[in-house]
Amino acid sequence: MADNKSLYDTLGVSKDASSDEIKKAYRRLARKYHPDINKEAGAEDKFKEINAAYEILSDENKRKQYDTYGDNMFGGQNFGDFARSAGNMDDLNEILKNIFGGAFSGGFSSGGSYRSSGGFGGFDFGGFGSENLDINANLNIPFETAVLGGEKEIFINNQNIKIRIPSGVNNGEKLRIRGKGRVSSRNGNVGDIILSLNIEESSEFKRQDDDLYKNIEIPLKTALFGGKFEVETFKKPVTIKIAQNTKNGQKIRLKGYGVQNRKSKIYGDLYLVVNVILPNVDELDSEVRKILEEKL
Repeated sequence: MADNKSLYDTLGVSKDASSDEIKKAYRRLARKYHPDINKEAGAEDKFKEINAAYEILSDENKRKQYDTYGDNMFGGQNFGDFARSAGNMDDLNEILKNIFGGAFSGGFSSGGSYRSSGGFGGFDFGGFGSENLDINANLNIPFETAVLGGEKEIFINNQNIKIRIPSGVNNGEKLRIRGKGRVSSRNGNVGDIILSLNIEESSEFKRQDDDLYKNIEIPLKTALFGGKFEVETFKKPVTIKIAQNTKNGQKIRLKGYGVQNRKSKIYGDLYLVVNVILPNVDELDSEVRKILEEKL
């Protein structure tokens, strides 16, 4: 069996340490390496390792798994090397969850400070830990607003807030409203509001990445002999030319009439999907109907 001391070494305890000893070691090290206190290079990585080690060793089932298989669970790597190679804390949490099962819910917020949300013991660290002052909420926005952007007023945390929705946002994307979250009772710090966007469906358009799709209905005559057809787009009305013998389901591309990419600022395309409308036979002139019956 592989050497299985790396997790214990991370916390500086022996393999037969009691739960209380593990907890005391964790609290002592967490205070020492907490990134709000320790600004030295490598302190944040060390703090990440300490939290992950405590998450495993403080849980009876996870500790048994680790005692049985040792560092084989980390591909034979020393745990410190394994933790550092995992990337950020969320990546490490996900990897450990897959290895051990269950939740690994602690970590670092996008701002870099530790969030105490129950994971890794949920400790306060005697005043050193950051309170979870952020408020997470879902926000429904119209399809048109997601494409063009716009303003929206919301009521949250007992306040009316006017927010700006950037053009080209995606479903599930998060918007952060700084300084509108909970207020700390300890030091007056204020958290943020984090909105997860849910884009409502459109009756006219479908979206795929930065491209839009829209069904257009054209008369049979126009499909057969060609002609002009006006289409409403998010930019402006556009008159398009329908070629002769246009088929049902055929796509017509309008370059640059899609959604503007937020990073590249390049617009996607709009694809018009043709639906040919057939005339009602009962409403046709009798001579026309006779010719069609004979010639088709």
